[in-house]
Amino acid sequence: MLFKLTAALIGLVSFPVAIPLLVRASSAIDGVTLLAGYHTAFNVVGVLVLLPVVDRFTRLVERILPERGSPLTRCLDTSALETPIVAVEAVRRTIARALAAVSGSVEAAQAAASCGEPVRLGKDAISVPEAVDALRQAQVFLSDVTGPPDSDDEQRRLTSTLHALDHASRLAETASGGIDFGTLDGGPDEVRAGQLCADAMRSVASVAGEVAAPPATAQSLWATPASRGADTTSGAARLSTEKALIELKRCATDLGELQRSYRRATLGAVANGTLTADVAIVRVDTLRSLEALAYHAWRSAAHLVGRSD
Repeated sequence: MLFKLTAALIGLVSFPVAIPLLVRASSAIDGVTLLAGYHTAFNVVGVLVLLPVVDRFTRLVERILPERGSPLTRCLDTSALETPIVAVEAVRRTIARALAAVSGSVEAAQAAASCGEPVRLGKDAISVPEAVDALRQAQVFLSDVTGPPDSDDEQRRLTSTLHALDHASRLAETASGGIDFGTLDGGPDEVRAGQLCADAMRSVASVAGEVAAPPATAQSLWATPASRGADTTSGAARLSTEKALIELKRCATDLGELQRSYRRATLGAVANGTLTADVAIVRVDTLRSLEALAYHAWRSAAHLVGRSD
């Protein structure tokens, strides 16, 4: 409406110049064509006038009409449900935003625990419960899609998105379970486990940031069967995503191995009287949670970009 009003104002101001030109042209051009041409012309002029100030114009519109609801679910527009591939892309971007929110919260919790301070999220930070709710909404949204995808590639994309959604939900639920990072005593294995988890959270945030980018960039990250393993056309975005996925897999694998050896050693410490049973079990549960965070982050990110092999 603001754009139309601006264009109309420009049209009114230009009447003294435009009307003589229209009268002169009316002898050679019929009235309907002339009206359509004039209407198109003042719209084009409005665009040309607003283009240099488009950023300020956008900020003005955002102040007048702020977004409602969670920023995680803004892509879940019901109009996308008519086209399965559009709906799937909307869910992919929602998953990516939720992954970024959860990874940021986990990193903040780890940092606070290492300093012995309470967790302080930034002003615009999104909480883990909000991410859990967004992922549930994404699940309901996908259930309402009209009809199956048209092609085999679109079906694979939907399947991978469902896998990514499942792992992202498990990641968010694990993070929302109240992991007490302060229960670990700072031994070598525990320090290494914390570092591996932090590395995994940074890597999944990197992948999520690429997927949540503008559609043209996000679409280029999807690995179709023809491009899998050999596509170098999407440049730095694809390379950074590949590196992040390799790092995620390393963190998840190393944490899995560490968790198993740590469990044996910690529970064995109960038998020789070094630890009490309740302390040992809490520590084992905490490390198991770190392993689950890294694993689900890796699998969700891999499925999100079609590299689950």
